[in-house]
Formats: sequence, structure tokens, C-alpha cells
Amino acid sequence: MSSCSVCFLLFHVNKIQSMDGLLNKSVVPGFSLNDMIVPAHRITIKDTKTKKKKSHTSRNSQKKKKKVSIKSSPTIMSSDTVIAPSLSTAQDDGTFTYDKVKSTTKERKHLNLKNPSDTSEIKSKIWNYYSLSELIQYLSQKENNEFKYKRITLQFPDELICDSATIVHELQRELNIAPQNSLHNSDCCQDTCEPNATQRIWILADTSYSACCVDEVAAEHVKSDLVVHFGDACLNEIDKLQAVFVLGRPTLDVEAIVKQISLAYSPEQKVVLMSDAPHTYLLPEIAKELPDYDILIANLPKTSRGRIIGYTPPATGYRKFNRVFNIEEVDFAEYELFHVTSPESPRLLQLATNFASVTTYDPISGTISTGPFPNLMRRYKYVHQARMAGTVGILVNTLSLANTKILLNTIKEKIREAGKKHYIFVVGKPNVAKLANFESVDIWCILGCDHQGIIIDQLNEYYRPIVTPYELLLGLSDELSWTGKWVVDYKSVLKEYGNEVIQPNQDADSDEDLPPVFDPVTGRYVSTSRPLRQINHLMVKSNDQSHDNDNDNDSQLVKRFSNAVAIKGTVSTSAIHLQNRHWTGLGSDYTEDENAAGALVEDGRKGIARGYDI
Repeated sequence: MSSCSVCFLLFHVNKIQSMDGLLNKSVVPGFSLNDMIVPAHRITIKDTKTKKKKSHTSRNSQKKKKKVSIKSSPTIMSSDTVIAPSLSTAQDDGTFTYDKVKSTTKERKHLNLKNPSDTSEIKSKIWNYYSLSELIQYLSQKENNEFKYKRITLQFPDELICDSATIVHELQRELNIAPQNSLHNSDCCQDTCEPNATQRIWILADTSYSACCVDEVAAEHVKSDLVVHFGDACLNEIDKLQAVFVLGRPTLDVEAIVKQISLAYSPEQKVVLMSDAPHTYLLPEIAKELPDYDILIANLPKTSRGRIIGYTPPATGYRKFNRVFNIEEVDFAEYELFHVTSPESPRLLQLATNFASVTTYDPISGTISTGPFPNLMRRYKYVHQARMAGTVGILVNTLSLANTKILLNTIKEKIREAGKKHYIFVVGKPNVAKLANFESVDIWCILGCDHQGIIIDQLNEYYRPIVTPYELLLGLSDELSWTGKWVVDYKSVLKEYGNEVIQPNQDADSDEDLPPVFDPVTGRYVSTSRPLRQINHLMVKSNDQSHDNDNDNDSQLVKRFSNAVAIKGTVSTSAIHLQNRHWTGLGSDYTEDENAAGALVEDGRKGIARGYDI
């Protein structure tokens, strides 16, 4: 080491020692620079002289050399000892907690595993739970010596995605489908058999809308001709694709359910026994243990474009609530409902308004619940708000259910007849932030599945109310009369309001302003509930009209206002809402014509964050 380096190190030693003296005199008692230094290694510099040799040596070897040695053991501070400065205190796992990815194993409670780490038990349980033998037989169907279904998509909910890899592996092995990254299937039963190159399998893990519905949108991305839906399903009629429903075969404590029913009801009461789709196959066994009770079982329906694996639905019966009952048409207001598992809020509200009472049973905890359920009085308030709303946002929350387009066109026509403005939105899975971006919408009408696709805002989180098509059409009708039953079935809505014609106001074409309407929710008079009825009061001019009056200031003002609030001959309530805001965007604060050009764009700073070129 040169003499310059030694001088540089000694300079820092003196500087550190002087800083240590200053820190010892600071306002913090007992604090010194040594507290900031980790005494891990100390660097000691010594001067040694080489011995002169009698032989011919070079001139450089006779000079003084500096020898640097590193000692790991603590030494006493001296003038020729340099302590490496530390930037922070000692850092180890005991002082700081690091964000590490924790490895978690899926419990798979639905399989009731005795040894979760036993792969052979997991595979055996999956075969029995999902009825893979029947599914493989269905997928092996052929027409004209070719497979009937060649592009197969498997749709899993979040709670069953842990079984997807094992299911795909078993299907590929049994159907002799070679994985995409290899030419031959290594798990083929025979070495001489040829791999199945005509069938392919995809996994649909993240559904576009409700998990209980068939995701036709994601399936069409790979041009699928069959969707295998796993888990709980609403079993609503789908629009295009063929579907297979693998509900699973969960287990229940039948004795505990029988005991709960015996305590909750008497033999004289009429009871409907219902559950979600996977547990429906156990309902006849539960009813068999209660021969003295008048129990009506809710069976799964038969779908035109789908088949249920591991379950045979009844051929005939009375269909209601997307279930089939072995009875003629009956008034369910006389029946008590005992529902195995707790349904989602839309489904629960529908059942609570049609039965005398509803009792839900939780299979995991083994407890029952009789409420509270979603409030129906709030829905009645939303019906009145829909009647007073001027702009309706139609929120499409499904693209696979049958009759969706028919219902959408019906709602659009009813909104126009009522003199209101509508906009159609497709935003994927809706949430509070997405819907809050559209301030001009007075009320939302959601088109979705009756099980999980309808939003029930119990916590009042959304900026605007959300109603169903039935509630909207009920509010738009001439006479508002509600029986108290909450209807979400598309066919029932179309049957009741599809052919009804809303009579327009006879005075709509007069030159006088429309009288305000009383709002029973706010107690005020509203004049913006029918914006399309005011279209005749706007002097909307087309481009091919004469410009004889262009010099007229009044005509220019009317024309400018008309173009701002009307698009293609119809009123734009969004434009009106934008015009009424104090700030409508960049350049809107210019009130004089000479300032409409704005300022010139100048070059700003250039470079990167470490150093800009000003």
C-alpha cells in the first residue's frame, strides 16, 4: 500500500474519532459512534522492513513495505487501527422480519382425507368424488369414427382448483391424450398404442362472471365445443355451448340433519327440503329417515344443453326456483323451507320472499340459522328510485345465459317508452370502484344469474342503487303494485312484463314544460325523471340544414347547446351532466374566445431521475 493510501486512512481515523467525541456530547445520553459500528472485523496496518540479503537484490525490495492483515478477533483501539464504518445496526433474522412466501398445503376438506400427504388416497378420493369413470365414458363418445368432443375445457371454482392438475392428468391418461409438450404419452397403458391427437384439454380457472355459471366467453377463446363445469352450479339454461356438470359427491351427517329437522318442525307442518346442487343427491336419504313428516324434495332440473354427471334428474315435475318438485303447481307460501348449506344473498332473498319461513343448515359447523336475511323494504325503496331515475345503466353481468338478449332488448324498449335514457355497460366482474366512475347514471339494472350474479348491497357501499330487471320494470309500469315476491327468473319477468305497453304521456308533444313528478323517497318534486320527453323542446339542427341564421347570436347559442346535449337526435344525459359540472376538463375554464387557443407547449426537463437536463 502506498504512502498516499496510508495518509487517506489515517485522515478518516481522525475524522471518525472526532465525530465520536461530538456524538458523546450530544443530547442523547450514553450514545457514541461505537454503538453504530459492528465490531466484526478490524483492519490493522503495520510497517515491516525486509531484511537485506547479501545477494543481488532489486532496489524496490529494499524499500519499506506495508503489510495488511485482517484479524477476526476483537482488538484494543489504537492509533494505527481503522474501524470500517457501518451504515446501519446489526441486521439478522432475529432483528427484522422479512416478507417470505409461506408454503401452504390445501386441506381439501371436501375429500375428507385421512392422510393429506398420501397421493394414492388423494387420487382415489378424486375418482370417487368427481365420478371420473362416468365422465371419461361421456368424453369418449364418437360419431362417424371420430370423437364427438375434441376441444374440451374444464371450469373450476376457486375452492376446487387444487384438484385440477390431478383431474387433467387422469383424463389424459385414460383418454390417451398426449401432453402438449411431448409427442407421446408416457403414461400410456401400452407402448404400442398411438396417442390421441384429436382431443385437447384446457383449464378455465378464472371465470369472467359468476362461478356457478358456464363461462362461454373463456371457452370461446379456444373454440371449445364442450365445457365441463366442476362444483356448485346454478343449472340455468345456457345459450350456445354444450356443457357437462360435475357437481361432486360431498358427505353429510344425515343423523344430525334429521335431528335438527325434528326439533325445528312438527309433523303437521309442510316442509320443503332443498340444498345446493352438490348436496341434492343426499336429500332423498334424509327424507327417508322422516316418514312421519310431510316433506317435499327439491330435485335438480334437466337442462337442454347439459348433462349432470353422477345424478339423474326427474323426467317430469313442477319447476320452480330452478328446481323440480314431484307435485303439481302449488303455493309455496304454505311451506316451510329447510335449506342445507347457506345460499348466496340473491338466492336467499328470493327464497325468503316465497316461503313462509326459511331455515339454513351449515354442514361444517352443524348449526342452523333463521335470519336475519336481506331486507325486502330496501328493495321496495329501490323500486321507487327506479321510477324517478332519469338515466338507467344496464349492467350486463352474464353473457352465457339463455334469453339474455331478449330480456336486454325488452328492458331497452321499456326504458324508451317511459321517456328515460339508458346506457349499456359490460365491465366484467363489477365492484364499487368500477361503477363509481359513471356519475351520470341514476340507477343500475343488473342482468345476472339469480344465484350469484345479482348484487345485493347490504352495506350501502355502491354510489347508486342496483335493481333487478323485475324491479326496474315494476317501477316503470303505470301502476306500481307489488305482491312482495322477489322475482329474478328471466322467463317469469318476460312473461309478466314482456307484452305490457307503457302508455306515453299525451301532453308530451306540447310546447309547455312537463310538470314535475313527486318523489316519495325524498319528498320533493323531480323534473328530470323523463329526459327523452323533452327532446321536442331542443332545437337540434343537422349539418345539411340552412345556415341563414348563423349570424344570429341567439341561434348560435341554441345550436351550440343542442349539439352539446344531443347525440344523433336523442338526448345525452351524460352530456347534460358534464355541462352542469363546475369543471368539465382541460380548456373548459376559458370563457373568452381569444383565450380558447390555450398556451403554447414548451419543452420540459429531460433526462432521468438521477439527473435532469434543465
